[in-house]
Amino acid sequence: MKKKYLLLLLLVMPLLTMAKSDLKAFTLVDNAGHEVPFQEMIKQASKSDVVFVGEMHNCPITHWLELKIAEALYAKHKDNLMLGAEMYEADNQLIMDEYLNGNIKYEQFTDEMRLWPNYETDYEPVFSFAEENHLRFIATNVPRRYANVVKYHGLDYLDSLSADAKKYLPPLPIPFTMEGKSTAAFSLMASIHGKKDDPIRMHMAQALKDATMAWNISKNIGRHHFLHFNGSYHTAGKTGIIDYLNRYRPETTITTIMAVKQEEIDKLDSAYQNQADYYIIVPQDMSTSY
Repeated sequence: MKKKYLLLLLLVMPLLTMAKSDLKAFTLVDNAGHEVPFQEMIKQASKSDVVFVGEMHNCPITHWLELKIAEALYAKHKDNLMLGAEMYEADNQLIMDEYLNGNIKYEQFTDEMRLWPNYETDYEPVFSFAEENHLRFIATNVPRRYANVVKYHGLDYLDSLSADAKKYLPPLPIPFTMEGKSTAAFSLMASIHGKKDDPIRMHMAQALKDATMAWNISKNIGRHHFLHFNGSYHTAGKTGIIDYLNRYRPETTITTIMAVKQEEIDKLDSAYQNQADYYIIVPQDMSTSY
């Protein structure tokens, strides 16, 4: 009887292995759409001054890979690696530093940082990695109150803010143009939420975020390598943050990694071509964190 079960197991195991191998949680491809090994991507990315990961905020696969990318770049650069993220606002840098330096407790950190609701599930692992390895972590984004000011009043209103407020902003005036931009997406977003926000001023608020993140990278990077996490919109097509970073720190070398969702993950959809150097392709039906 035991021999019969053993024989059955030997026959079934290859089928189980085959079925398992057909299920993939993600595929990594380059800009030409060719699949690349993770370590090959890291080898190339590690040559750049700044690596941007353009994420989908609620994608657990992307967040897991962000941790793996941080670990792999740390293995290359050690203490010469610096991290930063859109999810933390510049006026909270002191709180972040105090926590990383052991001056305040975790409860004080989480109470005062205005963390995103999905911080514990999606962002804490990378932040904890920085803490464990004594890496500097930069809160790059503009304080949201100033983004809201621009959304309601436009970029020129920033001139009226106090000198203390301007410490958290990039140099004014912030270059801005609507050339090549569409108002359709922001108009749809406003209508869904029942608001009457001006889509042009919403683009201005987005530009303020991009410029602030670029400015905070440029003034902190020094001789470090910088790994930055942001929504894919902020670096797609090497625009957004990258346009401003090229202004504030010319000659910066950059690698972009972009997360996308597709029905089929073995081939990059043409709509995403030329949007990044590397892509994390995730199945359309992948679970989300919220």
